[in-house]
This record gives sequence, structure tokens and C-alpha cells, in this order.
Amino acid sequence: MKTKIVIIDKASFQDEELWEAAKILRSGGLVAFPTETVYGLGANALDEEAAAKIYGAKGRPSDNPLIAHISAMEELLPLVTEISQAGRRLMEAYWPGPLTLILPKSSMVPFKTTGGLSTVAVRMPGDPVANRLIKLAGVPIAAPSANASGRPSPTTAEHVYQDMDGKIEMIVDGGPVGIGVESTIVDVTGPVPIMLRPGAVTLEMLKSTVGQVEMDPAIAGPVAADVKPKAPGMKYRHYAPKAELVLVEEEGSGQGQGEVSLKAVEAIRAMTLDQLSRGRKVGIICTDETKGRYPKEAEIRSLGPKDSQEAIARNLFGVLREFDSLEVTLIYSESFPKDHLGQAIMNRLTKAAGYHIIKV
Repeated sequence: MKTKIVIIDKASFQDEELWEAAKILRSGGLVAFPTETVYGLGANALDEEAAAKIYGAKGRPSDNPLIAHISAMEELLPLVTEISQAGRRLMEAYWPGPLTLILPKSSMVPFKTTGGLSTVAVRMPGDPVANRLIKLAGVPIAAPSANASGRPSPTTAEHVYQDMDGKIEMIVDGGPVGIGVESTIVDVTGPVPIMLRPGAVTLEMLKSTVGQVEMDPAIAGPVAADVKPKAPGMKYRHYAPKAELVLVEEEGSGQGQGEVSLKAVEAIRAMTLDQLSRGRKVGIICTDETKGRYPKEAEIRSLGPKDSQEAIARNLFGVLREFDSLEVTLIYSESFPKDHLGQAIMNRLTKAAGYHIIKV
């Protein structure tokens, strides 16, 4: 299969530029496209065979549910059996946008889309290309991140091409994404909303909208092998570069946004010098404030200013993929504050590291 690339200007595209992609999706094919979070790998969410193609292209476990994407509220009602009051309030506040809600599914949604669950994950993307493509396709679009399963999520069309060339019909190139980490996922099927995955709609924002919100334990640690995941990214190794990744953080530092843990910096510097002396190629993930403190022999990549969680989130997956191209064998990463968007950043880094964290 030859993968076609179509370049779209988000500010001035015409429907005609998306018709071919919409037709592929409607007929059961696979199209990667930009959203405001990461690039998604799209297929008709109501077509079991199309959903199966997503799992095949990604090498994704079949019990890992997919998110169905819609372009307008009227497209939601046929997919679900009920919407809780909390769900409605969150939709009103954050749709279209980087928020996925778990709802009871209708019989219209096949179990292959939901990973065998009686619930369905739904999102209405705010990205203009994604939203219009879904509308033109005329069906809800199942769209996990457009990367090989377990790899860092794609934030550019080039990242998609690296993993999906020859496996899918088309890539719609709308340029770099804006946020850089996947959507927040909230289960609103019970009496209290439960955050299953942190994202740009932060825990603080959720609580300000609906009051009490609980956090699933999977955000902080691995899910047991016998547990069926309710949302993408909960159970399996995700976001990981090819090299070993180690997070380094100061024990009980309580560092806030913008603060730098010098103890962690010194620990990374010492460990890097040791590994370089053993002939290993080492990468370091840091910030603008600390990049000058590390050995120049290492591959040093800043995610941005320490006080800009938005920049750090936007650059994270691109840096992890860059380390793959540089063929480093070990990566040390600074840790980041866990408030607001930092919760999502640390969730992705912790999973990418396989929960390998060194406390100093």
C-alpha cells in the first residue's frame, strides 16, 4: 500500500481538499489527521472491520478501547444510551476541545471499537481540520494516536509517516499540533466523575466545573494484567522511546511551577558522566534554565522554559522521537511539577520510563 500525503493549511483549507480523505474513512479505510492534541489514526467507528484495521496498523492490543470522534452534539445521541448531568456540564464547558468522556454505549457502537466494553469513549475535537473531516465523512471516527503502539505519540505528520508509511491509505498533514499530549479522559457513567487520563483539561478545571472528581489509580501506577482498561493508555506501555528512560526527582522537594531541583540536576550530571565514561550514548531531557549544567558530550534537549507547561507538553513527544533518531542508549529526564498540565506531562513521562524513577 502506498500512503498518500495531503498538505492542508488549517487557516484557509477548502472542503474539496478533504473529500478524498472523507471518502476513504466512509468506505472503511484508514486516514491519519491532525487534532489539537496529537495526530489521530482514523477509521469508521461503526465499522468493525475498519476498527480492526486500526489495531492491525498500530499493533495495538484488542482490549485497548478506541475513542470515537464526532463533529457536533447531534452526532453523540445515537452512540450512547444516557448522558449524566456531570457529563452534560463538561460537554458544555469543554467541547469542542481536548476532553474525552466515557458514556454508556448504544447498540450502534460495535464492541471492537470499545475494546469489548459496554461503554464508549467520545470526543469532539476543536481542531478545524479534524472537526470538518469528521463532518464530511458523515460517520463518527475512531481515532487513537497515529503511532505504532507503545511509541511516543505523533505531533507532526512526519512522526506519523515514520510509523505508518505503507500501512494506511492517507496522511492529512495540517502542520504541528497545538497541545502535544492526548486528551483528558473522564468517566461520567457513575455518581462521581473519575479522571482516567490527565490532559489539557486539568483536574483543577474539572473540579471547578462539576465539583468532586476522583482520580483512577492507573494515573499514578501500572494496571494489573487481569484488569480490562476503560480508556486508552491505562494498561500498556505507552509513549516510550527505544532507549531506556529514567526519571530523576528530588525526594519530597514539593517544587512548584518554575522552580528547579538543583539536587536532581546534579544527580543527572553525575550519572551522565559515569555512563559516558562507560561508552554509552546518553540523552538528557531538561529545561532552558538547566541545559547549560550538563556535560556537552551528552545529547541535551530542552523542552522549553520551566514555567511554561504548555511548551513542555508540546515538545515532549518530539524530543523522545528525536532521541530515537540519534540512537541514544540511555535517557535521563528531569521531573516536572505535577500541578495543572504538569500532571499530564508527568503521567506520560512516567509511563514512557516504565515507572523507573530515581529519587535523590
